[in-house]
Amino acid sequence: MPEAITWLLLAATVITAFTQPRYWLHLLVITFASALYFNNVNFVSVFAITAGLVVSALAKEAKGKWKIACHCLVVMWCLALVLHLIPGFNNLLVLDKVITGPESIPFTLYLNLDKPMIFFGLLLLVPTMLGKRNILSSKHISILAISFILLPVVPLVLNLVKPELSVPNWWWVFALNNLLFTCVAEEALFRGYIQRLLTQRFNPLIGIGIASLLFGAAHFAGGPLFIVVASLAGLLYGLTYYWSGKLSYAIAIHFGFNMVHLLFFTYPLANNI
Repeated sequence: MPEAITWLLLAATVITAFTQPRYWLHLLVITFASALYFNNVNFVSVFAITAGLVVSALAKEAKGKWKIACHCLVVMWCLALVLHLIPGFNNLLVLDKVITGPESIPFTLYLNLDKPMIFFGLLLLVPTMLGKRNILSSKHISILAISFILLPVVPLVLNLVKPELSVPNWWWVFALNNLLFTCVAEEALFRGYIQRLLTQRFNPLIGIGIASLLFGAAHFAGGPLFIVVASLAGLLYGLTYYWSGKLSYAIAIHFGFNMVHLLFFTYPLANNI
């Protein structure tokens, strides 16, 4: 339980970034002080995170080739965090080969300290990515609602999952981790950074399309059919971000879909796959 203090502080830091953005950096420093104390990180990982955050902050003011170089470094830093390539992180194992039901395959869950750093780095790089709320039209709301309802049908048809109603006693751990650490980081990268950059550089079709495909490709571990489902989900999240103008809306839809998956279907996949 004492180790969980670090992730409680991290959760507070993420929430603060959305609600009181002036203070999140202070909380992040406290979070890493806690992580050092409990040996969740070492000085190598702290240096790597600090370096990434500094480059992200400098990139905002850089010009020309220096700006491009900084963006490339930040992207490589994000990839290293996603792939857990930076040494020194002792991520907390909270669920070890649990199952949500008899038709589901075993599932392991870590509370990661490295991947969520993507959000903070990209927030320094693109402070406007959280967006300003647009008024959604009734047409857009209808499209998003229908898409959200129909999306779970796709993995059913592809036999990736089966209907399985379950409320595991660890659902709340999954929910907190998925919302604050997984969905926030992934939406910051694929929607807040990649989609936003491509949409500004080219057009919404290219921005949303490429970001969705990259999001699908990032789920390659689930196999080709899972990539298809993730790409379609990415399209839903991308449209939500583009139409609403708020990253938090895309995060909410992403989290909602993952919770539907957990509670009403085999998670993460059916055991006959």
